[in-house]
Amino acid sequence: MMRIAIIEDQAMLRSAIVALLELEPDLTVVAERGGGEDLATVLAAEPDVLLLDIEMSGRSGLDVAEFLQQQDNPPMVVMLTTFKRPGYIRRALEAGARAYLTKDAPVSDIAAAIRRVAAGEMLITGDQVKLAMATGANPLSKRERDVLRTSQRYDTIAEIAAELHLSTSTVSNYISEAIAKTDSRNRIQAIRIARENGWL
Repeated sequence: MMRIAIIEDQAMLRSAIVALLELEPDLTVVAERGGGEDLATVLAAEPDVLLLDIEMSGRSGLDVAEFLQQQDNPPMVVMLTTFKRPGYIRRALEAGARAYLTKDAPVSDIAAAIRRVAAGEMLITGDQVKLAMATGANPLSKRERDVLRTSQRYDTIAEIAAELHLSTSTVSNYISEAIAKTDSRNRIQAIRIARENGWL
């Protein structure tokens, strides 16, 4: 019996996937969570395969995949997302994801992908690889990404600094670097470009 865990922030979708996967005779869902913060509980269930959403509040699925890559005997990761952004695909590949599926895929396809990944296959298409390589590596540092993400929720430098426990001058420097690296005119444009490329 293959042990499956799911981290997906849309509760209705997560429940539907769990219910349908549980109908498969060789699959069992051993853990499900709505975000990446409770990863220890998920790993304690010892899943063979982890279905992982990308865009979640707090810790993103890509952050989780990158963390897992540094651990001993992590579960195999299948990314399950709405987005086909080049930067997301590239980061998923670099983080060792075995498959990159979109949420509009039938559950039967997801179940088949889980089985193939568990058997040692990589389910990354040629088109996905081309898309990932087309934009180049993410130019933003982790801190620059954190600042831009937080900038989407707050208007002022002071609010961003308070949320991230940084000084206002440090936040300003990170924003200036992000603007330069994305060849943008301002913070709003830097956020838009970074989101379109899947760099956040």
